[in-house]
Amino acid sequence: MSVEPNGASPRLAIVDALRGYALMGLFLVHMLEYFELYWSNPTSHPVTTAVFTLFMGKTFSLLALCFGFSFFVMMDSAARRGEPFAGRFAWRLILLALIGVLHGLVYRGDIIIVLALTGFVLIPFDKVRSNRVLLAVATLCFLQPYILLWIAAGAAGAPWALGKPHFTNDPAMAVYLTGDIGQVFRANLWEGQVNKWWFFIETGRCVQVLGLFLVGLVLGRIGFFADPGRFRRGRVMALVSVVLFAAVCHVIKAKTAGPSSGPVFWTNMLAGGWFTLSCMAASVLIFVWLWRAGGERALGALVPVGRMTLTLYVAQSLVFIPLFYPLGLGLYERMTPPLALGIGLVAVAVQLLLAAVWFKAFHYGPLEWLWRCGTRLSFDIPFRRKPEPRAA
Repeated sequence: MSVEPNGASPRLAIVDALRGYALMGLFLVHMLEYFELYWSNPTSHPVTTAVFTLFMGKTFSLLALCFGFSFFVMMDSAARRGEPFAGRFAWRLILLALIGVLHGLVYRGDIIIVLALTGFVLIPFDKVRSNRVLLAVATLCFLQPYILLWIAAGAAGAPWALGKPHFTNDPAMAVYLTGDIGQVFRANLWEGQVNKWWFFIETGRCVQVLGLFLVGLVLGRIGFFADPGRFRRGRVMALVSVVLFAAVCHVIKAKTAGPSSGPVFWTNMLAGGWFTLSCMAASVLIFVWLWRAGGERALGALVPVGRMTLTLYVAQSLVFIPLFYPLGLGLYERMTPPLALGIGLVAVAVQLLLAAVWFKAFHYGPLEWLWRCGTRLSFDIPFRRKPEPRAA
């Protein structure tokens, strides 16, 4: 199989580009959130609304979808070689979880640990050969039984279903706004993580992630990205369907806005989750259409950042947490949404450039290489590219 100049396999280039798009969109959300500090005093602004509407939740969901696809690629490649890979993949997830734990000390919003721990649930599903069964389980995940239970219990007057969700209580935020680096690390070690996990559990994101993993696995099995031309008519029908469904969910979400607890609140949460999934699906379908309609050259600029997602995701926190938080320069207090977006767009351009240059000299991003070495328990993995021989 031929290899492109940046080291990406041609059949995976579109997935790398999708992953790069997801990472850059998620980064812009983090910039407008001031890496969490926005939620200490959330105020409406057109720029914030636009970025959140375009990317919040959608890009995270897309990363989860790509994770499921990557799982398929690794398991399928191992099966073709006649090698068992489930145990090695589990070890790979353990290493990823450790990276997430360390990153979470700096930025409590870390999603690496969520993807890693949920990934263990994905392993036994590889043994399920029926794609229909996998899609049925994914659909059940997207229906959010947990939230439906809260809606039904709240409507029946159950006291436990009428209180505010746990994630609205956030004692760590006061530490982020005033604490030094040691205090922030300690808060992120426990209070911040507890709040994050309550958010992922109560909003149904953990269950949603599993559903997206399974959809990514199925898309890999049917060759959706390897040969998208086969699915042209299906993509058009799917796009129309998800757009219409997103519109319905948006109306429900608007009509149920306001309450902070009770069945109406959870209905709003449910509709919001479905709206996010619909928009994510639409973005994938539009991305594939643009790629095939001649946009591959332009969208291909996202491939390098998609191939070093782990490195860039961690680096973003290491750069901007000290800039925004009082433990560093404390720029949060002087930041405005337009300024945050402007800085974010410049940072996106810098990341695109750095990633493109990086892969001219290296096979992997730094963390990706270390993760690969850890998975194989060997440093005997090429990192630096051999220089091209000069013409005589």
